Amino acid sequence: MNLNPSEVRFDERGLVPAVVQDARTREVLTLAYMNEESLRRTLAEGETWFWSRTRSELWHKGATSGNTQRVVEVRLDCDSDAVVVLVEPAGPACHTGAVSCFVPGVEAGQASGQQPRGGTGAGASGGARVQGIGAVLEEIYGVVAARRREMPAGSYTTYLFEKGLNKILKKVGEESAETIIAAKDEDRGALTNEAADLVFHLLVLLVERGVTLEDIGGELARRRGGKGEE
Repeated sequence: MNLNPSEVRFDERGLVPAVVQDARTREVLTLAYMNEESLRRTLAEGETWFWSRTRSELWHKGATSGNTQRVVEVRLDCDSDAVVVLVEPAGPACHTGAVSCFVPGVEAGQASGQQPRGGTGAGASGGARVQGIGAVLEEIYGVVAARRREMPAGSYTTYLFEKGLNKILKKVGEESAETIIAAKDEDRGALTNEAADLVFHLLVLLVERGVTLEDIGGELARRRGGKGEE
């Protein structure tokens, strides 16, 4: 990885698109963005770091989920304004639990409006078909709880716990607002992303306050069986 960040042409926001690709299968895993610092950390530490445009902060892939990406090679394109990052993933790349953030699309030659082979319409992009949402929540809750106990350096989740309850509450509020805005804009993809961010930060809040998923499930079950059910 001899790439020099000074060779990269960052855009007016100081960002460069980064296409993350499985070094073994060559499957495209995700498209993210890097600023100069995240690119330098990626090169120095050998794991992917990105810049979150929604949270306006650095994030280390796998810091919360454990699904890190070991960097094999970073390539700069001919215009110096995009990079390809070849990685060995330790787990799913997508926050939905899917291996890749990209879902099967319409193949060349298929009629317009025809379903992709093996797809089921809009729901085909849902990570719940790869891994049930309950299992995903349990897994993420467990990782967040482990971060709370161990407080590993460099973890975004550790950062939230170190900053304390007020910071966590602020993030829940910000993600709630961003989810509302995405819904108002009728942007399904943005709403999915913002809702996932909101759920993650809500899980951090639950861990911080000692509320378990079983507590939530029990309360929902109680309401479902109550006389006041709508």
